[in-house]
Amino acid sequence: MRLSFLPSVFAGVVAAAAVLPCAAGAESWPQFRGPSGSGVVAGAPKLAVTWSETENVRWKTPIPHKGWSTPVVQDGKLWLTTATPEGTEYFVVSVDAETGAVVMNERLFTSENPEPLGNDVNCYASPSPASEPGRVYISFGSYGTACLDTATGKELWRRTDLPCRHFRGPGSSVILHQNLLILTFDGADQQYSTALDKATGATVWRTDRTSVWKDLDENGQPSREGDLRKAFCTPLVFTHAGREQMVVTASYGVFAYDPMTGKELWKIDHEAYSPAPMPVYDGNLVFVLTGRGRNALMAVRPDGDGDVTKTHVAWQFTGKTIPVEPSPALAGGLLYLVSNDGIVTCLDAATGAELWAERIGGSYCASPILANGLLYFSSTQGKTTVLKAGRTFEKVAENRLEEGFMASPVVCGDALFLRTKTALYRIDAPAK
Repeated sequence: MRLSFLPSVFAGVVAAAAVLPCAAGAESWPQFRGPSGSGVVAGAPKLAVTWSETENVRWKTPIPHKGWSTPVVQDGKLWLTTATPEGTEYFVVSVDAETGAVVMNERLFTSENPEPLGNDVNCYASPSPASEPGRVYISFGSYGTACLDTATGKELWRRTDLPCRHFRGPGSSVILHQNLLILTFDGADQQYSTALDKATGATVWRTDRTSVWKDLDENGQPSREGDLRKAFCTPLVFTHAGREQMVVTASYGVFAYDPMTGKELWKIDHEAYSPAPMPVYDGNLVFVLTGRGRNALMAVRPDGDGDVTKTHVAWQFTGKTIPVEPSPALAGGLLYLVSNDGIVTCLDAATGAELWAERIGGSYCASPILANGLLYFSSTQGKTTVLKAGRTFEKVAENRLEEGFMASPVVCGDALFLRTKTALYRIDAPAK
């Protein structure tokens, strides 16, 4: 099935490009957690603080099938993925950022025998795309990865030969770095990072994890069919003390690699499994959340080499308020966490000291964003709680939509884009 670009809609996007806040050459949201990978929005966008199904909604567009991927915004359009609930068909959807019109809805991949998910937490379209002017990169994990031209929708290359038994479905998002598209595969059978030439899709490097497994049964085999070896983390690339590195959290270990070569730089062993949160970095420490089981937030000095488990963990924070899925937000020397069951915790990033912890209600898989001094937390029940960032707890607003959130909020210009389980919204602040 292929629904091609709609000429009249696409022409309207091009004609409006000079004035749209999300148009080509202007601002974009090019990857999961935004331009910096931190969920922090630069500048001072005039975002809406309150909304409902009937208030401050610029447009609402139903999205077919099932997908948890957070959209990217590029060249005046939002790009997101969906899949049939049983995982036999995989689609890319493009939506006009100005009007909400569906510009493209194309089936990219099929699978005759997808592995069952085993639960209803994940789906087959959870990895978020990555984009740059003229191109968008779509991934469904081992079910397929492709590069498309954002102007024409033409497929430029594809890969369907990157192996991984996801066990509970794919979850790690792709990221761009220089000439590379970097993918993360942490499955029940194989655990590795790989980089593709973004122009051709050819493999540049692949590096397997050097994990110390703690899941072996009495026969020396992985317990629960390798379920405790999977992970869903999206890596973060940053430069510390002149050294470029890519940090990814896996089951039982945190790993740093040279993003251009895949060489392992350092690693830390830990006691948890199935991590999903993306790391964040403050210029001094990198902060990682280790997953399920003996979960912890670790603050790591990223200047080591080799196994730095005993030497480079500056501090740890443990307890029931540690998130399993949502990534942290970091700004102004403060870390903000939302647990899966709705407790927001604020920590001093330098010391790990807890400044406050308050329950906002609901359950959470989506990661928060921080924009213009405000934090946005979106729950699986459809509620978004807005808090003022700072060393004391201050609730600003609560907003509800009809369906719940698995995808994280997206900002482009002064527009807030929210993807629920069934629809995509553009939320605009009222004109003054």
